[in-house]
Amino acid sequence: MLSNVDPALRSCWHPVARSSEVGADPVKVTLLGEDWALVRLPSGLAAFVDRCPHRFAPLTAGWVDGDVLRCGYHGWCFDQAGACTEIPSMAGTDARPARAAARIPGGLAERHGMIFLAPEPPVTELLDVPEADDPSFMHGELDVITARVGVGLLADNFLDMSHFPFLHSATIGTEEAAVVEDVEIERRGYGMTVHSRHPFPNHEDQAVATGERPLIQHRSLVYEFRAPCSVSLRIDYEEAGGTNVVDFYVQPVDTDTCRIYSTIHRNDLDGDEGRLAEAVSFERKVVDEDLRLQERYVDRRLPLDLTAEVHVKADRMTVELRRILAELVAQEG
Repeated sequence: MLSNVDPALRSCWHPVARSSEVGADPVKVTLLGEDWALVRLPSGLAAFVDRCPHRFAPLTAGWVDGDVLRCGYHGWCFDQAGACTEIPSMAGTDARPARAAARIPGGLAERHGMIFLAPEPPVTELLDVPEADDPSFMHGELDVITARVGVGLLADNFLDMSHFPFLHSATIGTEEAAVVEDVEIERRGYGMTVHSRHPFPNHEDQAVATGERPLIQHRSLVYEFRAPCSVSLRIDYEEAGGTNVVDFYVQPVDTDTCRIYSTIHRNDLDGDEGRLAEAVSFERKVVDEDLRLQERYVDRRLPLDLTAEVHVKADRMTVELRRILAELVAQEG
């Protein structure tokens, strides 16, 4: 069973903030039940366990002073690498206690307007979403969501297509999509690429209202998954044309809570900000439909033993998810 605080997840990349959330004032984020301080120093983005090694005061109570973060309790200073550069009470000497260092993460990165952190040296890959930096696409961020959910269950949910006609009957689900067509799965370390195609109701297609195109159309799907829960879905609309990419990142905060980040990238909205806002609102409705069910789970752990649940052919993608995460836990747990 994979929980939100499984030790194996310490060797994974996780989203911890949008880039816009972090500036020159230290910001606290919680990952796997542990608090971290994020801050932008003149030398660049930095992260420290939110605990000064001196008296365990939160470093988020401090401030940037020159090129270092100064603790707000006794003024100890730490550079981007976590080294202690000054202890005011020991002025006049360069001596430093051997353990006078702030702990930094095994990995820290900024990509696609997101900040990622790995507590230990990461064995997973960061998700690459080329469309997120493509100027021919419009980009719309959903508000960050905090929910009582499981990170593994959310990964399972986002990679599951057979629930569309039922859980999403008011948005993207149709009876025509009840049968899941076969998918092509390509493993990639602790991740995978999946190709699929299915019918769907294209409510956004303005040619549907005029009768130029039918409501039920087809779209080809490419999922990119990186453990434990970074996913992108590229949707190419076959009849209407255009591409919609949804990225979905989950931060396991603690045993019962996750923080969810999602952005859509569209090249079919003709630069219309109003249509982009409508698309973001629609995507939020889809996510809310998922969360209404996900928050009802009592046990928020994902079963990794393939004999614990019943699987059918339509579950190939989510069965592969369990295999990937089981291998991660076996190797890193």
